[in-house]
Amino acid sequence: MSKDREFSFTTRDFNDIRELVSHNTGIVLSDAKQDMVYSRLAKRLRKLGLKSFKDYCALIKSDNNEEVGHFVNAVTTNLTSFFRENHHFEYLKETLVPEFIANQAGQKKQLRVWSSGCSTGEEPYSISMALKEALASHPECDVKLLATDLDTNVLDTACHGIYSEDRVNGISKERLQRWFLKGKDSSVNKVKVSSELQDMITFRQLNLMNEWPMRGPFDIIFCRNVVIYFDKPTQRRLFNRYADILVPGGHLFIGHSETLYKVTDRFELIGNTIYRKIR
Repeated sequence: MSKDREFSFTTRDFNDIRELVSHNTGIVLSDAKQDMVYSRLAKRLRKLGLKSFKDYCALIKSDNNEEVGHFVNAVTTNLTSFFRENHHFEYLKETLVPEFIANQAGQKKQLRVWSSGCSTGEEPYSISMALKEALASHPECDVKLLATDLDTNVLDTACHGIYSEDRVNGISKERLQRWFLKGKDSSVNKVKVSSELQDMITFRQLNLMNEWPMRGPFDIIFCRNVVIYFDKPTQRRLFNRYADILVPGGHLFIGHSETLYKVTDRFELIGNTIYRKIR
């Protein structure tokens, strides 16, 4: 470790942090994350007036719930954008929703979707746009979207639904006009998601490693670019829990660098990182 740092940060400190991260989030940090961990947590040491990472680890281990929350927020990574991996949203709009409508003919239509690891909200808002557009001629359909994340800071951004204009540069002009309000005065150069989309979504803080308060069942789950931070045993447990809470034949979307190969046999691959529950 560098000798020029404000705080001493030994290999033992880093390993202690890794154990605490794994215990509190299920995330496995590689050796390559040492600099990231130092830079993010050094801010917490300064804020708290602590002199060492050893003292900080002792604070986390003392079950200081408020600081555990700051700790989790600091070490989690949130990288997202509207319509990221757009083929998922196209498949949702063009294939899944029409299939759902056809299968629910003559019945009360109820669709439940979960955005797991929703970060600052771009994913669930993209899902809600795709759903609203696909169901435009079916206003009788009862659609609800649950969006959860471990990080309370990003959830606050998601709940407010306010973004800088550069965050929506890739969205079509038609969608911008339909689903966003342009800011004025002090909010110039910002946009706000329409209340119509916000009303569809419930945002909640959730640690995937803990007990889930919701019972489902869900028709569709998005869990994209989340399990890449977990080891294989944790992935197996998580995907089995997803299968348990999905309806028969329900769908699971995962990230472009993720796979269920040799992780679980409860899903079949039907498209590019799109899976269907088979048992």
